[in-house]
Amino acid sequence: MEKHGTIYRVAGPVVTATGISPKMYDVMLVGEEGLMGEVIKIDGDKTIIQVYEETSGLRPGEKVIDTHHPLVAELGPGLLSSVYDGIQRPLPVLMEAMGNFIQRGVSANGLDRKKKWKFEAVAKKGDKVVGGDVLGTVKEFYLVHKIMVPPGVSGTVEEIREGEFTVEEPIAKVSGQDIMMMQKWPVRAGRPFGKKLMPDIPLITGQRVLDTMFPLPKGGTAAIPGAFGTGKTVTQQQLAKWSDAEIVVYIGCGERGNEMTEVLATFPALEDPRTGEPLMQRTVLIANTSNMPVAAREASVYTGMTIAEYYRDQGYNVSLMADSTSRWAEAMREISSRLEEMPGEEGFPAYLSARLSEFYERAGRVENRNGSVGSISVVGAVSPPGGDLSEPVTQNTLRIVRVFWALDSKLRERRHFPTINWLTSYSLYTNGLTGWYKANVAEDFPALRQWAMEVLQRESELQEIVQLVGSDALPDEQKMTLEVARMIREIFLQQNAYHKVDTYCPMERQYALLKVIKKFSDLSTKAVEGGAAVDEIVAMPLRNRLAKAKYEETIDSELAAIDNEMADAFDSLGGKA
Repeated sequence: MEKHGTIYRVAGPVVTATGISPKMYDVMLVGEEGLMGEVIKIDGDKTIIQVYEETSGLRPGEKVIDTHHPLVAELGPGLLSSVYDGIQRPLPVLMEAMGNFIQRGVSANGLDRKKKWKFEAVAKKGDKVVGGDVLGTVKEFYLVHKIMVPPGVSGTVEEIREGEFTVEEPIAKVSGQDIMMMQKWPVRAGRPFGKKLMPDIPLITGQRVLDTMFPLPKGGTAAIPGAFGTGKTVTQQQLAKWSDAEIVVYIGCGERGNEMTEVLATFPALEDPRTGEPLMQRTVLIANTSNMPVAAREASVYTGMTIAEYYRDQGYNVSLMADSTSRWAEAMREISSRLEEMPGEEGFPAYLSARLSEFYERAGRVENRNGSVGSISVVGAVSPPGGDLSEPVTQNTLRIVRVFWALDSKLRERRHFPTINWLTSYSLYTNGLTGWYKANVAEDFPALRQWAMEVLQRESELQEIVQLVGSDALPDEQKMTLEVARMIREIFLQQNAYHKVDTYCPMERQYALLKVIKKFSDLSTKAVEGGAAVDEIVAMPLRNRLAKAKYEETIDSELAAIDNEMADAFDSLGGKA
């Protein structure tokens, strides 16, 4: 009979047990119902376990069983379009078994054990292989899912079979070891790779303020901090829908249930713009809402990251959305207080910064051991209480990430969406991406971006004068600067996520739109110097056409027409335009 320990103490999700000698991070089955937990501290003969389920009703003396293995993610065909909780239990499977409310002590496999997948071999008998080498492929929706040698396994392919198999049936034998389509990997350990590469290719999102002003590369890290209602979740959903990553992993970490419901309802109905297939077919959702056990919330980000690393190893670009890391940090704070650890700033544990660093460090663009290149781009939403960006989670995140998309409550009040403040946001990747933009968009694109930023900066400086003496006191050149800045804000930076044309803007269109605004600015400056009135320029029908063009289905031809007609329109103003 297997030796088991007993519960000594229960404090919320933290259970202390005696009578066992486990390793750190071993998975435990706690109590008569076998609640799943994980060893987080060993103190003499006492083992401290964080339990991933509701612990009400547990009492001292109940048994605790050591499974002798860490919390692992099941990796293989069948991940895409799945909806999991924080410890990779498929929620649709649990719902079928017990209805809308998950009972305690229930587990389900992350991958379907009955479904058969058609395996086509790439490797052949006698090949020398190492961990990460591709043995064959499986079609998962429209994606080619590569079946790889698990990390740590190497040798000669002694046997390889083609046909239809479940994820548990052997498809090959390498140096006497059976290889299945399913791998298991401990979620808290990063998967190995060959070498990291420079992040010099942008992640195209179709959002003008992000792609042009504050770009994020494939393999980069970004933070979206903002107060309640500023649009963090909508911005992340836009990134998940439109970014040019092949795989999206969306972690709803401690968010409200209705927000996750919106994601679950909208994603299956959305069409992938590149393939025409449902967007859900390239998405993995991890739903750990605020009413789910707090300890599983802490594990959910690691589960999502491990799934992302698995697809990165296959040579795919993965976009990982964590919404929100503040709730993750709050889960750490609660567990830390139950452990009676010395609190750090605002009650968060002293190791908050280290945990955040470990998470974001697993992002990156890498060359895999099989020669393919893959990436994980991480976008973490931060929900500071009251929108206070000086609080510990935001500040520690900003020390780590290199892109800061600052959401602004004042912009929300002005109905300017997305509410990303162009004066306080930044991207430290801009210089590294200049070469790509010059080669793939236009030679003058970086200069155009710089011009737009300078105009917006000058507008900010002039606004202080306007508030003191009014805009009528300004000379015409400065009045025109304010009008051009307004055009950049209202025509270019504002974007309607719910409009079928404006929701996505390709790079060529972003360049064309900004180029037309720049041409309008140059011609209006000459017109003002030639004696034309600012009010006349602002009232030009062409300017109104430009403002409406971004909502037209014929936007590209309309922008070209406006560009062609602009010089004649300014000539009709008179003066020396």
